[in-house]
Amino acid sequence: METRKLATFVDLAQTKNYSETAERLYSTQATVSKHILSLEKEWHVMLFSRAHRTVSLTAEGKKILPLVNSLLEKERELQKVIELQNNQRTNSLIIKTIPSVSQYGAFNVITEFAKQQPQIELKFNEVETDSLFDQLADESADIIFTRLFDRIPRFDVLTSEQDYFVALLPKTHPLAKQKEISVNMLKGESFLLLDDSTQLLAPVVASLREAGVKPDIIYEGKRIDLILGMLNRGMGVSIMMNKSFDLSHFDQVVAIPITPLKYSRLAFVRTKKNQSLASDQFWKFAQQNQK
Repeated sequence: METRKLATFVDLAQTKNYSETAERLYSTQATVSKHILSLEKEWHVMLFSRAHRTVSLTAEGKKILPLVNSLLEKERELQKVIELQNNQRTNSLIIKTIPSVSQYGAFNVITEFAKQQPQIELKFNEVETDSLFDQLADESADIIFTRLFDRIPRFDVLTSEQDYFVALLPKTHPLAKQKEISVNMLKGESFLLLDDSTQLLAPVVASLREAGVKPDIIYEGKRIDLILGMLNRGMGVSIMMNKSFDLSHFDQVVAIPITPLKYSRLAFVRTKKNQSLASDQFWKFAQQNQK
């Protein structure tokens, strides 16, 4: 049983609002719903009533809630003990990032830090974007590198660079020779999009709908290379962040800026509490070596 699901249950019991809980947990409504449904399936109970667009605890949910609160409190006590031990190991640092990190300057910052600070035990790996803040919350990561569209005031944030949306088209597409295009020019197209786990599906779909485009999504997935492969064969169109892909092996695909440009920030993020010496060393190094 994942404690982050339990934390989602407790928070939703307080807010009774999926959107508010998603915002408070720096997650998405889809993830909140997935956590609750997973607990209900695992426990064979209905935790919330969702009648008439209102959310309320069921009788079973009310009985379970104090036990879950107690369990989470024990987990927090355990984490404090572990955190104290980990902070004593000042030469250990865990950084987790979005899968496309190698396309950004942050990748050079991380690798150069590892070369210059060999005494620090660096553990660096990629995880799905929608789980990165969970990694901070359960302290399985000291620092994350992620894409941000909004401010997150309760965290330390070190912006690395900006990126913007582009349309990816086969070279045979009628729009392929345009220097820039607007979203409404993609009306009637079949879309190949990165899924919700990348945190890019929602802003892309929102931009399309704002422009009056009802997207016909024929593929959703995590793998950028698979989408590029389909585009290379003349199948559909896509929208991605400009620096998140490499067209070196996909010579039949073009990337065209979408105007007006919509930006995201690529940033290192960490909590504001009890940082280890290794975390502070990396933070200072990243500040001094931003491109």
